[in-house]
Amino acid sequence: MSPPSARPKILIVDDDPLNVRTMAEMLADEYLVLVASSGEDALQLVAEEELDLILLDVVMPGMDGYSVCQRLKSNPTTEQIPIIFVSAMSDGSDEALGLELGAVDYITKPPRPAIFRARVRNHVHAKRQHDALAQLSNCDGLTGIPNRRHFDEVLKQSWLSSVISLSKLSMILLDIDDFYRFNESYGHEEGDKCLKRVAQCLERTRNRSSDFVARYGGEEFVYILPGTDAQGVALMAEKVRRAVAELAIPHTSSEVADHLTVSLGAVTLVPSLSNHVGQMLTLLNENLQQAKQSGRNRVVSSEILE
Repeated sequence: MSPPSARPKILIVDDDPLNVRTMAEMLADEYLVLVASSGEDALQLVAEEELDLILLDVVMPGMDGYSVCQRLKSNPTTEQIPIIFVSAMSDGSDEALGLELGAVDYITKPPRPAIFRARVRNHVHAKRQHDALAQLSNCDGLTGIPNRRHFDEVLKQSWLSSVISLSKLSMILLDIDDFYRFNESYGHEEGDKCLKRVAQCLERTRNRSSDFVARYGGEEFVYILPGTDAQGVALMAEKVRRAVAELAIPHTSSEVADHLTVSLGAVTLVPSLSNHVGQMLTLLNENLQQAKQSGRNRVVSSEILE
């Protein structure tokens, strides 16, 4: 989700340089414009960037615009990005198909500048209003990152998406070591400040916009990492462990170190109809407990194989 004060970010997906230049020139004064010349490149950019709108051509070499739209709308992390088809295909059935696939609008080429800009502006404004309302209902009041309610929704959607795509799904559950001792030593006000700093740190460690982190409860935080294998989640968990340690938050009452540390459990599997999200969460918690029982400030990771 782009910060409300930042310039809205729009992705133009079109294999014709002239079309790209024409649309980019119409939008450059108000928006940060990114460009992809193929459906495959577009999906890669969407995974890396937080977008406010996508302007999508239909006919392109390789993956066409309809297929790109289907992929984006089936992914819980990208389904809320509004898509406007911009195409030379002017038949009513083409427009109907685009809207049925989840696009918010369909504009025929060549676009008329004033109307084009107005329609883009309206959809970007609606997206930002939606983001603001979602932020209020899905945000943890203390740390500012997603809350447990939002986590439950994203996990359900990510699970279904992975079942459909037969792709791996990984998760990390982490707990601040000896946090009750921290509160006893420094007070709950400092404890709240500590939780905020850790949450901000965890947000910064995300590798992709599709990576999701939330406050799970108390001093526990959780990541959902779509399309990440066992090796990738182990590397990510270790990156998180080091990042928190490098905050160098003093914790003189800890039995682990003189600074704040975390213990982490990680799990990878390919969701299917034969396994259940509860199985993953159970093993995730077991791995976290094993990390704590093994001395804390470490990662325990495993993979569920069919």
